[in-house]
Amino acid sequence: MTSTNAFKRLRGSRVLLAGLGGLGAEVAKNLILAGVKGLTLLDHEQVSEESCRAQFLVPVTAQGQNRAQASLERAQNLNPMVEVHADTDRVEDKPDDFFLQFDAVCLTGCSRDLMVRVDQLCSQRNIKVFCGDVHGYYGYMFCNLGQEHNYVEEKPKVVKPTGDSNDGPEAKKAKVDPNETTMVKKTASFCTLKEALEVDWTSEKAKAGLKRTPVDYFLLHVLLKFRTDKGRDPDPQSFAGDSQLLRQIRDDVLEALAVSSDLLNDDFISYCFSEMSPVCAVMGGVLGQEVVKALSQRDPPHRNFFFFDGRKGNGVVDYFGPN
Repeated sequence: MTSTNAFKRLRGSRVLLAGLGGLGAEVAKNLILAGVKGLTLLDHEQVSEESCRAQFLVPVTAQGQNRAQASLERAQNLNPMVEVHADTDRVEDKPDDFFLQFDAVCLTGCSRDLMVRVDQLCSQRNIKVFCGDVHGYYGYMFCNLGQEHNYVEEKPKVVKPTGDSNDGPEAKKAKVDPNETTMVKKTASFCTLKEALEVDWTSEKAKAGLKRTPVDYFLLHVLLKFRTDKGRDPDPQSFAGDSQLLRQIRDDVLEALAVSSDLLNDDFISYCFSEMSPVCAVMGGVLGQEVVKALSQRDPPHRNFFFFDGRKGNGVVDYFGPN
């Protein structure tokens, strides 16, 4: 696949982006600048003071307005060639058919149940699914590109030896020419979000992989459970109460997963409140790039989680599910 074909594929793609918080704004910017055909911004929330701090697409004068609608003008101005639409409905209220009109669906700020539902629906129709969130210093991304995602990867060209038998052993070795590249076709297989979150940690295979599993995976379980229980994320205005609740949810989640309670110490609590703009920028860059790579079928994708810890300034890629 040439670069021209990859761009045509990207230019013909329609993407749904749910959630116009700090992370959603970064992803929207990156997809619009990359040049997808169409981007639908879906968000029923109103612009708050925190929205204005975390996301740059809404004007400071837009408080009280719908976030998708308030983000539309600045988003469209980034690239007039992209069709940008705003949808003010709740993502939970959308019927199945709504999601099937897109080539890729990106969910931010959504509940676990909603993400699992949309992922299962879209994976049956070969629609690429991405999920992501930022909680304070922490960020994560998940992608499901289906059972068989085909892509091409650019590799340095290997030059066959031209010397005869009298030139010695070095002349017989194949050499890499850094000035020439070739496109290699590859295939990757992905599991669903449900499979990735429902790992049986009592199995021998899972136990063997526990040491190399980032602690952020278990933190994600805690934060998703908090969102399910409270219908919101940890709030700095309720720091004391939410900190206590996070600690209790941590204990319950790790016990339910049958893993050691020592995996996640209390330090995480102070660092998972609000959306931090620098972390949104990092995660928005990663998430936007993964959507572009998947749609253009160019370059190897992350498979299937990417975790970021802003305290350390590094990211970790990990895979969960059947190989």
